[in-house]
Amino acid sequence: MKRTFSLRLQVAVFTFIRMTMNISMRMIYPFLSVFARGVGVDLVGISRAISIRSLAGIFSPLLTTIADRRGRKTGMLVATLLFFCGASLLFFWRSYTVFVIALCLTALGLFLYFPSMQAYVSDHVTYERRGRVLAIIEMGWALSFILGMPLIAFVIEHFGWYAPFFMLSGLGFISMILLWWMIPSTAPQPGNNNRKALQNIGVVLTSKPAVAALLMGMLFSASNEVISLVFGYWLEDSFGLRLGALGAASAVIGFAELSGETLTAGLVDRLGKKRSIWIGLMLNAAFCLVLPWAGQTLPGALVGLFLFYLSFEFTIVSSLPMMTEILPSARATLLGINAAAFSMGRGLGALLSPILFVSGIWANGIGSLVLNLAAMLALSQVRIHKSGEARTD
Repeated sequence: MKRTFSLRLQVAVFTFIRMTMNISMRMIYPFLSVFARGVGVDLVGISRAISIRSLAGIFSPLLTTIADRRGRKTGMLVATLLFFCGASLLFFWRSYTVFVIALCLTALGLFLYFPSMQAYVSDHVTYERRGRVLAIIEMGWALSFILGMPLIAFVIEHFGWYAPFFMLSGLGFISMILLWWMIPSTAPQPGNNNRKALQNIGVVLTSKPAVAALLMGMLFSASNEVISLVFGYWLEDSFGLRLGALGAASAVIGFAELSGETLTAGLVDRLGKKRSIWIGLMLNAAFCLVLPWAGQTLPGALVGLFLFYLSFEFTIVSSLPMMTEILPSARATLLGINAAAFSMGRGLGALLSPILFVSGIWANGIGSLVLNLAAMLALSQVRIHKSGEARTD
């Protein structure tokens, strides 16, 4: 008997899996010093681990062609399998090297899942409504901080620095079962079943609008990472926050992101995708300078982080529906390369952030601002075409 589930229920499952995978990505930042002590390295060492994880994303385009060539469901199932395997490694070994491998495998799972899922949604939702649906799923990103970080703080405090990986392993297994049960088998995209992975990548990299959009995402992601990598250290060093307080401070960021996603869901389809990105980039650039100035007190620091992450989330979520329509024939591949671009940006930001932080949080704010301005320049070169007609949104 054929099982059928509504798109609304599928979206709820996609959001849950998005939240689960992002907990693994995001838990490192507020508890950077905890994981560093757990694997016996300093700030430079743990930053290097995050950079390696981010740079592993350059391999994601080779994986995400699976969703174009073998179907969206296959892409999502392979993604959750990678995530499960990565999170399970620390059951057996708990060295720095294994920690880095675990970070890379769970990240590759996310880098494959996200484009595969976005492509599936884009296949089933019109462009005019797509921004709202993708923004709802993106709420899993915010929930990973609001719900996930206080939970991670509790798990670490009671069971050790490695215990969150055990929890994520179980959630990854549940995710695999849900996808297998609820998502119908999907056929390869027309013309992709005989196309090789590198040919799909070539289609993307020879498109000027696609390359400009990818560059924008990479620069904007680097801008965010310059702040994200050190905010936990900054709060701990400046205000003496302990483990539980860092979890609560992380929840503030989660609420900021949830607010940004809610705004996106309500506005992006009305304002237009590209116009929304412009607004978000300009606001985020301004808040790069507000954050260090406001951060002279703890309440000011939390308000500054709230505004910075709200504007970032509004921008990045607004960019997702635009990316889905630049090259529909290679949709998952482009989204996969976009994930790689974000990852490369995070890797670049992770390398720059501790160097800038030597001069204080002001240097990180200025560095983030410069990268934002460069992202605006790249955005000015993006054009979207649909049904033979140029679109400006």
